[in-house]
Amino acid sequence: SGNYYQQGEIRKKELEQSCSLLGIPASDVTIIDHRELPDDPAFEWDTQLLAAFVLKHIEANNIDLVVTFDAGGVSGHTNHVSLYTALRYSALYASVNASLEWCCVLVLESVNLFRKYISVLDVLFSCLLPRDVLFILTEEETEQARRAMRCHRSQLLWFRHLYMVFSRYMMINSLHLL
Repeated sequence: SGNYYQQGEIRKKELEQSCSLLGIPASDVTIIDHRELPDDPAFEWDTQLLAAFVLKHIEANNIDLVVTFDAGGVSGHTNHVSLYTALRYSALYASVNASLEWCCVLVLESVNLFRKYISVLDVLFSCLLPRDVLFILTEEETEQARRAMRCHRSQLLWFRHLYMVFSRYMMINSLHLL
């Protein structure tokens, strides 16, 4: 629930506001608040437990595309890496987990610090380097992403404002099939 700083209830509301701005109704937002999956950048989530939650959600909602972090978690956040690990674990056992047999999983590429903060200039690297999918947002889509980020007021520390201006992830995202 995003309760690392005891702001779980605030962060839940911020997530729903952000999703609403992106056209995702609150009824389609699922927040898992489980004591063994705490919001903690130093805590590695249990792979099998997390995989079970994700697979149950995929099956219950007939999801055919999942986008997640790669092994670097984009920022190195342990919880982000845990999501990748759980989906990779699930994909390895796709014959047992039938829900992933027909579900495409894309992982967001973690790039080095230089590429991460050269903003739109990273399009040169992103177009030349191997990837399965490349999303380049329009100016309007980028502004919508910024508005959605601003909904997360409790997390908007000074460096996240810089992130919204300079990060390539606000407009360029390269992904690989899992």
